[in-house]
Amino acid sequence: MAEDFLLEVCVDSVESAVNAERGGAGRLELCSSLLEGGLTPSLGLLQIVKQYVKIPVYVMIRPRGGDFLYSDQEVEVMRKDIELMKSHGADGLVLGALTEDGRVDAELCMEFLAAARPLPVTFHRAFDMVHDPAVALETLVSLGFQRVLTSGCDTSALEGLPVIKRLVDQAKGRIAIMPGGGITERNLQRILEGSGAQEFHGSARSSKDSAMKFRNTCVTMGAAFSAPEYGLKVADVCKVRTLNAIARNTL
Repeated sequence: MAEDFLLEVCVDSVESAVNAERGGAGRLELCSSLLEGGLTPSLGLLQIVKQYVKIPVYVMIRPRGGDFLYSDQEVEVMRKDIELMKSHGADGLVLGALTEDGRVDAELCMEFLAAARPLPVTFHRAFDMVHDPAVALETLVSLGFQRVLTSGCDTSALEGLPVIKRLVDQAKGRIAIMPGGGITERNLQRILEGSGAQEFHGSARSSKDSAMKFRNTCVTMGAAFSAPEYGLKVADVCKVRTLNAIARNTL
């Protein structure tokens, strides 16, 4: 029997992709740099992940961290990334762009959707930075996005639950509302019951120690806020299974 829910897991490595599928994820969001909220992954990562998993792989199109107001050069990069990911096996794309006054950049998104066709496209958490979520949702529906990933414009999906519920009611099935942001086994039941959503998104990660024996602890490869050099975060099969079991019992 087909499940009446779908868990999407965001992953930034082959190991996480394999673990997510083993745990029962229904779809992957493939990124690099989850520490920055997810950036465009390499073509190499996409191609190897596709060799190892059978579930759909949606690829993030986001050229940098920070806001979602893009320069002409950044838009060129995004156009090229859409073209390349589409031609190298992406099953769908995840993207978004805003205007300086916090609205969905309808003109740019229309161009991206046309370039992505016939792939389905998710509007990512740029949605959580919009000025008016209700107006933004109608824009996404009219443009033809398949779904929107949102924390309800708050710090987490649990905090944003009232907004997510209003969006689900407003959408009336015209677009999927997918809660994401801080979803764990501790709050998933509340989020699903309180929102009415059928899809949800999480990273389901655990920390894993590096296999390095020699360690130079004086040096870091990134800024001060970056992840520890000798610690990895990887999707956890057990956590994915647990989220699936909670959803199955709730919906």
